Amino acid sequence: MSGDARLWCDRLVRGLGQHQFDVYALSRSRHQEDEGWLKLPPHVSRVRTAPLWTAEEDGVAYGRRARRRFVESYAELAGVLCAGRGTDGPGGTDGPGGTDGPGAVPGHLADRFGSALYGLAELGRDEGGLVGALRSDTAVRTLERACRAPGALGTAREARVPDLLAVAAHLERALRPLSLDWYGDDGLGATDLCHATAGGPAALPGLLAAHFSDVPLLVTEYGVQLRSHYLASGPDAATPAVRALLAAFHGRLATEVYDRAAIITPGNAHARRWQERCGADRARIRTVHPGMEASRFTEVGEAPDRADPDTLVWVGRIEPSKDLVSLLHAFAEVRREEPKARLRVVGAPAGAEGEAYLGHCRALAAQLFPDEAEGVHAVGDNPVAFEEIGGPEAPTLADAYASGTVVVLSSVVEGFPAGLVEAMFCGRATVSTDVGAVVEAIGGTGLVVPPRNPRALAEACVALLRDPERRERLGAAARARALELFTVEQNITAFRGIYLEIVSHCPVRRVVLDATGEPLPFGVPAEAHVPGRWTGPTARVVSRGGPGWALGAQARPAPVRATPLAAPEGAL
Repeated sequence: MSGDARLWCDRLVRGLGQHQFDVYALSRSRHQEDEGWLKLPPHVSRVRTAPLWTAEEDGVAYGRRARRRFVESYAELAGVLCAGRGTDGPGGTDGPGGTDGPGAVPGHLADRFGSALYGLAELGRDEGGLVGALRSDTAVRTLERACRAPGALGTAREARVPDLLAVAAHLERALRPLSLDWYGDDGLGATDLCHATAGGPAALPGLLAAHFSDVPLLVTEYGVQLRSHYLASGPDAATPAVRALLAAFHGRLATEVYDRAAIITPGNAHARRWQERCGADRARIRTVHPGMEASRFTEVGEAPDRADPDTLVWVGRIEPSKDLVSLLHAFAEVRREEPKARLRVVGAPAGAEGEAYLGHCRALAAQLFPDEAEGVHAVGDNPVAFEEIGGPEAPTLADAYASGTVVVLSSVVEGFPAGLVEAMFCGRATVSTDVGAVVEAIGGTGLVVPPRNPRALAEACVALLRDPERRERLGAAARARALELFTVEQNITAFRGIYLEIVSHCPVRRVVLDATGEPLPFGVPAEAHVPGRWTGPTARVVSRGGPGWALGAQARPAPVRATPLAAPEGAL
């Protein structure tokens, strides 16, 4: 976990103090593990961690029967990946459109994928691990046979040995959760609810808990992992064969996760559309917006606007997807209309790529806006300033937003625009590009323009700079909307209700005892005794434990033992 993802999970666990939690965390790098540990609240019983960035040889030697089981399951998995449909990704990088998008996997392929996946998981449980088998020459040869088989996807048939090795290595990393010892009655199998805080490989422990022990699965995605995979696997990232096979794997996995989940909670309508395109049942989707801490922006949001009325501000992580180049060109047009306008870019670069991009943006700003001076004896000043949070001009994040009268977002790719919501908490009027969940977040409280359109961005900024009354109205409406929809409190309230909904629809398989060893009154939810679709033999999910909720003013609910799964990708 890292960044906003870690904060979201921490706030959720602390806010649901009436539940007992076990935390199962998957890490993606040594650096992430070395970042430090959070002090946990008392209702967290234990924490178990596993690295997905490394895996030692398990030293498991398969016998003849186990080797045959592995080949059968792995061949089935490889055959599904080579089957074709839904492997080329969406038509665009910012939405699920396109005729070759992920789509809902045909039923027979979904069944075959699930059979192969759970067959490998059962083999790993029985034999003590899968790492060695997944890294073996047998796995590569099995994958090659599937690619060369009649009827295989044309792109897969073009795979060469380096491509096969790359795909096999990726599958081994993605399937490492299948080798964990988390699924017995002393682990995930003893929980009442498994909450996977991301999709993709991070949800595999939840899938296996549902498969082995019938533990209901709740999946939350604030950033759709399948979309993230598509964005990261562009033409320069790998060969067409590798891209096709890995896209097929992640698409099939997303469909399986959505199919087995009791409830799916996307963070916005943009993510919801992706999930529905991958086959998620609309009846089981509940949109829950991310909960953000509003209190640190209260002073700025409630105070009169004292910012320079000619200043635009951009706040965020500096990287190419934020398209600061278009913002700088737009600001050049703004300066032609409003010569006193200034632009503050506040943020730190994201890694080496971000450093290079920041250098490019600084050079472009110097070229577009040569240092200006009022006279021959005055020192020149550039109207564009690049700063970081913690500096003298922006000691805090709230100060950064308070420094401008209009906040600008120029991204070409965006999931949920957390920075935009922070600006709304601060009561600022905004100009944004129409990407991701931007329109859903701001509603009608800001101006929206097409991405990669500097002229439209400039015109919207000039319109707000020239109309202080409109800025004030939009800022007040934006703050009211953010306080209504995007606070930590509304997020926790929503998940409290979802937890209750899931456990109350699952029959109870054990007697709940109190501290004296006696049966706990109201320990079994009333719904468990009522015949219906949630208790009948056709129920999709059942719970090994199912403490119910007490009725009456003085009664307390029995604690639900919930297990959040922390995502290695950083989106919980």
